[in-house]
Amino acid sequence: MTSNYRSPFTGIPPVTKNLIIINVIMLLATYILAPKGIDLTKALGLYYPGSENFRWYQPITHMFMHGGFGHIFFNMFALFMFGRVLESVWGPKRFLLFYFVTGLGAAALHTFVNYIEIEPLAKAVTAFSNTPSADLFSAFVNKHQSTIKDLGFNLPQIIDFATSWLDTPTSTSYEAEATNFMNLLISSKMNIPTVGASGAVYGVLLGFGMLFPNTEMMIFPLPVPIKAKYMVMGYAALELVLGLSMPGSNIAHFAHLGGMLFGFFMIKYWNKTTTNFY
Repeated sequence: MTSNYRSPFTGIPPVTKNLIIINVIMLLATYILAPKGIDLTKALGLYYPGSENFRWYQPITHMFMHGGFGHIFFNMFALFMFGRVLESVWGPKRFLLFYFVTGLGAAALHTFVNYIEIEPLAKAVTAFSNTPSADLFSAFVNKHQSTIKDLGFNLPQIIDFATSWLDTPTSTSYEAEATNFMNLLISSKMNIPTVGASGAVYGVLLGFGMLFPNTEMMIFPLPVPIKAKYMVMGYAALELVLGLSMPGSNIAHFAHLGGMLFGFFMIKYWNKTTTNFY
């Protein structure tokens, strides 16, 4: 007797297939272990290097963690659609190298952007600790209102506190509370974990657009097909605009750009150093 059963992974190249399987397993493990008190997101998500939760392996492990079904579905669907094509062209070893380089590049750019945002906060806290005053605290709150709000603090309450201190600037009773708040703000900023394969997936998307620039695709909600090269440029422009206009977003837009940027330079390098690139 013969069976007509076909695995859903039939025809998917091995690296793409195994990456999808590992990502799904890690999401299931996250759900299964959470009730037991084991937080895989905290252990394997990517933290800012200055955070007490940062570990050296997180730039790799965060690529296999996701925030939920919707997050993993869109990443794995894109990996399935475009990754299998690139792997068929490049072969498993080159595709796996490309995937990890773009994923690590995404983590690097995301961390650098975090550094740009966190360093001024750290300097302001140091300056305040050296010479605490109502004026310095009020100026800090006014300058970083969006950050305070994005991190979930009660901004009106913080503003009221700063105003009260300004009304009695010689009082020292406010200093300890203000210092604790500023330290807590930086700690909160450093301790936001980043998870997801999006950086590497955006690198894969960029790779597809560079190898098959004139392939026409239907992209929701556009009513007409669009060439892959324009799709990639559109996504890159969108991520740049969102990254600059929404710095407190829980979506790592600059990680997406980092994956595309490192993918671009890697393909350019391969084109120059390899005679039979395809």
